[in-house]
Amino acid sequence: MESKLNLNWELVNKARESAKNIAKDTQEFIDRHTTVAVERTICRLLGIDNVDEFGVPLPNVVVENIKNGNGLGIGASKFIGNAMVETGLSPQEIAEKVSKGELDLTKLPMHDDFEIKMAISKIAKETVTTIKANRGKREDYLKEFGDKTGPYLYVIVATGNIHEDIIQAKAAAKQGADIIAVIRTTGQSLLDYVPYGVTTEGFGGTFATQENFRLMREALDEVGEELGRYIRVCNYCSGLCMPEIAAMGALERLDVMLNDALYGILFRDINMQRTLVDQYFSRIINGYAGVIINTGEDNYLTTADAVEEAHTVLASQFINEQFALFAGLPEEQMGLGHAFEINPNVENGFLYELAQAQMAREIFPKAPLKYMPPTKFMTGDIFKGQVQDALFNMVTIMTGQKLHLLGMLTEAIHTPFMSDRAISIENAKYIFNTMKDLGSEVTFKKDGIMDRRVEEVLGKAADLLNEIEKEGLFTTIEQGKFAGIRRPFNGGKGLQGVVEREEGYFNPFIELMLGGDK
Repeated sequence: MESKLNLNWELVNKARESAKNIAKDTQEFIDRHTTVAVERTICRLLGIDNVDEFGVPLPNVVVENIKNGNGLGIGASKFIGNAMVETGLSPQEIAEKVSKGELDLTKLPMHDDFEIKMAISKIAKETVTTIKANRGKREDYLKEFGDKTGPYLYVIVATGNIHEDIIQAKAAAKQGADIIAVIRTTGQSLLDYVPYGVTTEGFGGTFATQENFRLMREALDEVGEELGRYIRVCNYCSGLCMPEIAAMGALERLDVMLNDALYGILFRDINMQRTLVDQYFSRIINGYAGVIINTGEDNYLTTADAVEEAHTVLASQFINEQFALFAGLPEEQMGLGHAFEINPNVENGFLYELAQAQMAREIFPKAPLKYMPPTKFMTGDIFKGQVQDALFNMVTIMTGQKLHLLGMLTEAIHTPFMSDRAISIENAKYIFNTMKDLGSEVTFKKDGIMDRRVEEVLGKAADLLNEIEKEGLFTTIEQGKFAGIRRPFNGGKGLQGVVEREEGYFNPFIELMLGGDK
């Protein structure tokens, strides 16, 4: 596309090539390892669900049994498939026997690999067919109702009680919201298991469980049919259970998932080895399920200065793009993140915001970019907050952002009331309508403030990516070059759940979803 900002496309291509080499180098590590979360995800996709008498999820019970027998490097598929051949039981029945101490998967006599793979393949194909059918149902709804051409109005619900969330989500849909994000309870990303069943007691958000996903999807299908619009559901598959939650979302037809390659490392101190292996399988699942992923570059600007560190946002977008491509996730499903977070006191700050957003739009033309509202510099002054949100809305419509997470005038005060959400939706709808074609009518001054700004940001991003290409991603994270946060290679949460794959390891879903018909 022609650049309104006179972008240096040679430099863009150089930056993208560096990011590709970074992802390729890291992928070699990913391909040699698995994690407890990846293996629990395989269990879930093979139909293992529910909890034992102590409330421990059966996927955890099975994987712990395999890990205790030093078999994790061979993989859950091998041991479950072998048990199926040996006992004639289903994966769920096998899991129940393991939970009761009646079966030790690593102590059974091993059968022929061909028999094991045949047993597993049958069930794996059935699951993949279910996920494909979910994708088809979403597409049918979109054909029936049509899809929105402008920005999706994206709002959050965060009561802690899924039933209350549903009431608020339905109200938001009726007010005009297109995407409902169910915020997770505080700290869930650090749980190394997925809670089971309906939950009503989250703090700062609601537990991400498969049953909660099902209830919200059912409720928004109901209101969507009433309104004649398809309402998308968003949740979070970041954290220690990244691929498991991706699988649950695929099984319950969620549409958008927070899913970043670096966020958990930087902002939750999750071990980098664990996160990078987990993100690969989670993105394969999201790609196959037609889920739009949201990446977390906006978070860099909550800890680092948005003017000084804008290049790290762009560099991370390039890296997230390449990791997603390695996982078979198309550009049309990459909600690469950025945010309107420059201090309002910065002279010409709006021009910098506009330049950054336009640059992202031009560099990633097919991506449904996720644009986050001002948060860091919101105060108790709701009138000023409304103006900040209005400026943010203007940037979105002028630069063609797609997933527009609405700013709330009460951002710094409390979780939004339904009335706050209604005001924010009206603000965005007014600006999107009255400025609908402003972006295509406006050209930017050659060698002006915006041109010079993107030249600086792109140059710094390309230099940073070149450094990372030479040093490797792991070393770069250790040095704290993203968001000013250092993380050690062998530190952080979840490291003990990473193992090297052994000969004979297989994961049937990678082949089925990466190479399968979408």
